[in-house]
Formats: sequence, C-alpha cells, structure tokens
Amino acid sequence: MTSPDTALADPRRREIVERLSAGEATVAQLGEPFAISRPAISRHLRVLEDAGLVATRVAGSARRRRRDPEGLRRAHDWLAAFRGHWDDSCARLDADLMQPERDDRP
Repeated sequence: MTSPDTALADPRRREIVERLSAGEATVAQLGEPFAISRPAISRHLRVLEDAGLVATRVAGSARRRRRDPEGLRRAHDWLAAFRGHWDDSCARLDADLMQPERDDRP
C-alpha cells in the first residue's frame, strides 16, 4: 500500500485530489488541465487509490473517481503527528536567526 505522503508528494496528484473536491470526475475530466496522457493520469489515480485517498465508482461503462473522506482523514491525522515537531523546529530556527551574529575570533 502506498503511504499518503508518498502519494501526495507529486504536485499533479495533489492537484487531482484538489480537483475532486468539486465532485466526482472521469479520467478525461481530471486530465484536461495537464499536458500528459490519459494512461499517465490513470497511473496517478492508481497511486492515489492505493493510498486510500481516492475511490472509484463504476457507473455503466464510466469509472468515476471521488475523494475518499476516510483516507483523507487518515492522511490528515498522520501529518498532524508531525506538526508539533515542525512547529518547534521552525521556532528554534527563527530564534537562532534573530540572534545577532557573534564574532568568536580571538
């Protein structure tokens, strides 16, 4: 199974997930803004599905994709676990950068 961080590392996949916030869409609809082939969009969708971020609904001969709320919730929770670490690290960096430069030469 692909992890959410790996699936969302690609900017195209992040944009696909964002586009699905408006509702279900086909591969052709999702691929419109990209200068890549439908098979490439399908590969991106497989990664997102494998990570549990996107689900597929078959309607006749059409396959419609939608965001999977439970998968997105798990991704959010996973990322939230790191928020405190990064907030602390950035605060320490800010503090270090605000310190006047010391001249340690004798």
